[in-house]
Amino acid sequence: MNRYLAFFLALILASITVSSACVASSADVISFTLRPDRGSDRIQVNFREDNQGRHEHNWSSGFKPSELIGLDVAGFRAGGTHPLRFAIIREAGRLDCSGSGGNASAAGNCSFALDPAFAQLLSRHGISQPTRDQAFGLVALNVRSELIDALGAARYPTPSVDDLIALTALGADGRYVAGLAGAGYRPQTIHGLVEFKALNVTPEWISGFVRIGYANLPADQLIQMRALDISPDFVAGFDRVGYRRLPVDSLVQLKAIGVTPEFAAAARQRKGSAPSVDELVRMRVLGQH
Repeated sequence: MNRYLAFFLALILASITVSSACVASSADVISFTLRPDRGSDRIQVNFREDNQGRHEHNWSSGFKPSELIGLDVAGFRAGGTHPLRFAIIREAGRLDCSGSGGNASAAGNCSFALDPAFAQLLSRHGISQPTRDQAFGLVALNVRSELIDALGAARYPTPSVDDLIALTALGADGRYVAGLAGAGYRPQTIHGLVEFKALNVTPEWISGFVRIGYANLPADQLIQMRALDISPDFVAGFDRVGYRRLPVDSLVQLKAIGVTPEFAAAARQRKGSAPSVDELVRMRVLGQH
């Protein structure tokens, strides 16, 4: 993998780590506020912890009213001040919140509990029990058992709780893991799977290359092409102008410096024959059109 790509992926993974840490809460009491979510019928909920009076971590998301179980939506929107309660129940655990509100605003405190069945699921898969911070992150990101089961079915190394949080934060689920496996891809490590999802390497995107004759590409080549936004259409464009089945290294080189199929076709017309890949690169670098 070239240095540019390694640096790019390091930045992505660093941002995942920071984001995952910021949804965790270590305080005994979690405070909340409710506000209307502008432009939708959702309710914006902000959870935060205070550590000795200092604001620490936030988790903010828009919820459908039905997801705030037990919330008196009419009371929340009505004038005056009313006692309010609601719960957020997810597979990994639940938040039970109470406070007061009215005029489409509310505030109060929540208690948090990890679901015992989810804790047992982690144990069955050999995953260490989460800290309280990690447990809150499992609930906040809505980590689900189908992701854990799919990782096991595809025979990935045992993930950590932080791995599960990072994958879920990126939108990876059981269907994504199973789809990659069905396409013949199972990165050797969870870190590799995170790279795939961070760059949006999907089974559908892979299938596009299979259709044009690029089956069974190594995982690192897929990552390089996705990082440079090389699409099946881009590759097929070179096929149409006489550059059939270019090696991935050549495609990466051409894309990186902005050589398009149209550029190659124009260069061929001027020369009267097809320039080599090295010649196309030289022409592009020298600004020849």
